Parts: sequence; structure tokens; C-alpha cells
Amino acid sequence: MSKNKAIFNWSGGKDSSLTLYHVLKDKQYDIKYLVTSCSEQYDRISMHGVRVSLLKRQAEAIGIPLKIIYMPTMPTMEAYDSAMAKILTEFKNEGIEYSIFGDIFLEDLRKYREERLAEVGLKGVFPIWKRPTKELAQEFIDLGFKSILVCTDESHLDASFCGRMIDNQLLADLPPKVDACGENGEFHSFVFDGPIFKSPVQFSVGEKVRRTYAKPKNLDEDKDCTCCKTSDTAFWYCDLVEKQEAVV
Repeated sequence: MSKNKAIFNWSGGKDSSLTLYHVLKDKQYDIKYLVTSCSEQYDRISMHGVRVSLLKRQAEAIGIPLKIIYMPTMPTMEAYDSAMAKILTEFKNEGIEYSIFGDIFLEDLRKYREERLAEVGLKGVFPIWKRPTKELAQEFIDLGFKSILVCTDESHLDASFCGRMIDNQLLADLPPKVDACGENGEFHSFVFDGPIFKSPVQFSVGEKVRRTYAKPKNLDEDKDCTCCKTSDTAFWYCDLVEKQEAVV
């Protein structure tokens, strides 16, 4: 029996890894590519700030081909939608019918994704949708995944959280209003080992930097999309550098 051909929207983080684990375990989909949006200017994963070299090591350790979509820094929604429509159409022409996401509860984001996919004839799949985030975070740890926080939103978490490993102590230390999976953008992570990896991704921890971003003016135009409601804010980034020795 042939499986459904799909792409997997890969961020390199915790939710993507746990979702991929379940998809591979269920064996319903034949994942042709991991697909990741990256900054053309910085050669890093968009939002997460992880170097593309480490993203490539992840894909190699997982064993699924990687497709990188390079985007300009802070693209307009029109530019982003146009670039995505182009690559999604290419996937459709290869016979791919499904696009898998690790989203959990952001209704506006799911609606946006499904509408864009429908325009090119693809269907969205959300394997961990509406599962309790504390339950997901605990499952991630219990399965043996290893992950480090690479980006934290200063309005939710202080600088000390950036660079910490995701473990039970981290979950206990998160402020009450911070989602256990960072689903509201409170933090982003890089997963370097776990049941979906053939071997750990080797890296060393580099410098920690603070960056401030202004609210993109074009996002005000979409009054119905709460996932695009953002304001001037600061983020802490923990740089990771690829290396050949054991993980520090």
C-alpha cells in the first residue's frame, strides 16, 4: 500500500521534532522533504537564528532530504506568500499532496496555512493539534530528545533562559504565563539528539546576543490575523557553532 506523499515543515525545534517522531511512527505519510525558511542575508533559520550548517547536519542525521527556502530579512506578506506559492507549486507538480506542520493551538496561523495550501491544491496536516502543551513538553523529554533554547522573547523570559537545555527543571522554572511549548513565540529551540536522529548533531555554544526588532508596518494591514499582531520587542539569541567533537 502506497503512502501519502508529503513535505514536512521543519523548524529544527522541539515541536517539529516531536511531530516528526509521531509521523514516522504512524507510517501514513512518505515524507519527501524537510522544508525550512531561512534568512538569505544571515544564512540562518528564520526566527530561530540557527546556522544553516547545523540545519543541514540535522537533516543528514534524520535521513530526509532538506529543501531550504531563502527569504529576505523581514519580507512583506506579499513577498513571503509569493515565494511559498512558487515552491509549493513545485512540490505539487512532483505529486506531493500534503504539508505537515507542528502547530498546536494557534487558530489564525492554521487558517492562514490552510488557505495558502488550498490555493495550490495541497492539504495541511497537524498531527499534534490541540494536545495539551505541558503534556507534549513532558513527552518530548521522556522520549529522550535533547534540545537547547536558542532564542527567547525578552518580554516573556529573561536572558538566563537563553542557552538552557530543555529538561524538567526548565519546565519547572518557566513563568506561569509562558506556554510549556513556547507556542506563543516565547522561545525557540534547536534539537540535536533523540529517537529520530541516527547520531547527535555536534555543536559548541557560542556567544549570547540581544537583538531588537521593530514592528513590521505591513502586518497592520491584516486586521483578522492575530498571529501577526506583533510589537517592537527584543530577543536573546544563543549562537551555536558546528564542530566535530562531542557536544558541550
